[in-house]
Amino acid sequence: MSYRISVVSVMGRDYHPTRRLMEAAQQRGHVVDILDPYRLWPGFRAGDAVFSGEEAAGFLDTGLPDAVLPRQGADIGSSCLALAYQFKLMGIPVINDFDAIRLSRHQFYTLQALSSAQVPFPDSVFINSADGFFPAVRDLGGYPVVIKQVSNRQGSGVFKVDSADTARSILAENLGEPQKERQGLLIQRYLSTEGRSDVRVLVVGDRVVGAQVLVPRPGDFRANFHLGGQSRQFELTPAIEELSIRAARAVGLDIAGIDLMMAEGEMPRVVEVNYAPGFQGLEAATGQDIAGEIVDYVLRRAAGQG
Repeated sequence: MSYRISVVSVMGRDYHPTRRLMEAAQQRGHVVDILDPYRLWPGFRAGDAVFSGEEAAGFLDTGLPDAVLPRQGADIGSSCLALAYQFKLMGIPVINDFDAIRLSRHQFYTLQALSSAQVPFPDSVFINSADGFFPAVRDLGGYPVVIKQVSNRQGSGVFKVDSADTARSILAENLGEPQKERQGLLIQRYLSTEGRSDVRVLVVGDRVVGAQVLVPRPGDFRANFHLGGQSRQFELTPAIEELSIRAARAVGLDIAGIDLMMAEGEMPRVVEVNYAPGFQGLEAATGQDIAGEIVDYVLRRAAGQG
């Protein structure tokens, strides 16, 4: 039996995760199509869930998908989540779940979920006005600190702050407008890059399918493959594997990229939980078929195997 998987994304077929997912599905005799959340709109007619827009007719001519994989990313407006919820209402498996995506898109909400599950993470303060910044710095032990936008992508919107002067410009940029002020900022204790290991672990279902060490480019404190950092395979330990699975479960994600920082003499800490993780660097570092692991899990869900 051939299944149809719909990937919700604004990126084209040449974008690495989308291209690899399509290749993996095709190799297994299944089909992946792309749904642009800005060109297919959910609605209701006589109480029934329907779709509108130019793409709706062609999309529905081939029938509804067997599973939906939202991968719209942190830089896409939250209004696009309505499309994912529409599929859920129609009884179609959505991986990840709407509620888990909504939670993981906001970094402080994510930390609250991790705290409830007793998953360790760096000391943090959430602020929604500039007045909260300097008390936060004091409570975190002073400079330097890290400022994060509550929803960021591939390391953007993350700043290391060493002084009040540097902070003021960032606060003005991010909390000066009413809309941004409502979103707020996350202030975290800075962990030095010296003696620190940055690890990305990919969780699919109830197991870890791969892990990599990320090395920041010279002069940058952010370890991110898309910012020019380097990566290599990470040899998993049972403790790191258990911690990563626990972090994904705390947020409710079936597919999750768990970012950890490990400093000498300290326990590993989760710094981010990603609901639509890229895996180009992970495939390059490990030689594993990560796209195939994701597709196989989605197919099991489509077949009702959980």
